[in-house]
Amino acid sequence: MNLAITGPTSGIGAVTFQELCPAFDQVFLLARNKEKADLLLKSLPQEEQGKVIFVSLDLADLDSVKNAAQTISNNTKSLDVLINNAGGIFPKKQITKDGFELTLSANHLGHFLLTHHLMPLLLKSDGPKVINVSSEAHRAAKVDFLDLNYEHHRYSSFNAYANVKLFNILFTKSLVEKYGEKGLASYALHPGVVNTNFGKEASGIFNIFWKLAKPFMISPKEGAQTSIFLVKSKLSAKQNGYYFKNKKPMVPSGSARSKDIRNELWEISEKMLKNWL
Repeated sequence: MNLAITGPTSGIGAVTFQELCPAFDQVFLLARNKEKADLLLKSLPQEEQGKVIFVSLDLADLDSVKNAAQTISNNTKSLDVLINNAGGIFPKKQITKDGFELTLSANHLGHFLLTHHLMPLLLKSDGPKVINVSSEAHRAAKVDFLDLNYEHHRYSSFNAYANVKLFNILFTKSLVEKYGEKGLASYALHPGVVNTNFGKEASGIFNIFWKLAKPFMISPKEGAQTSIFLVKSKLSAKQNGYYFKNKKPMVPSGSARSKDIRNELWEISEKMLKNWL
């Protein structure tokens, strides 16, 4: 059994990585920071360290994403689980070297591209899974597909984040529609409001909310449990494509359930990524 996980060097990603390592024969640790990855690796028991392969990945650099997928392909013939865990909220509008707004690239486009290039490996597995870490913030999304780079609307860090968390759920359902009959299972989840360094990058009202919510937040260990549950559990085929919270299926927003919106997102994502697909 082989696992690949993005964003494993801190927060819920680190806990997810540490707790799942014993269940897999090979684990691909996809991260930007090699030093943090090395420290994480040293936190594992000695017998677990040899199964981990560090793969350099910057989700805001689409060449890096494509190279990461190739590295994984060079090291295994199949992949059982892909956890698209990495994410971020950014206080100021930034455009990546590829020409995309940073929140969009780091939370959606990078994972869309990574999953696309790893799909052949996933489909060679017996019962492959793609797990996308979303958020209840998706309920506040207000998407304008004609202005995903905020060229015409005023940039809002929270709006940009809410939109991509919606995209995570839409992407999950699309994966099931396109690959479910080939054996793929895909789930999205809300990890909870977790006490990590995540919110420190936010600004405005969201930053104020984050500080006020700090005393009520759950630990990274608690926040990782739904991801771990989805990896380890054999769920009903009826639940394929579902959105989970506290290890239970939840009904997401109306937009997250819209076939028209998810089809539009898929089409636009492919157009944006045409040079890397």
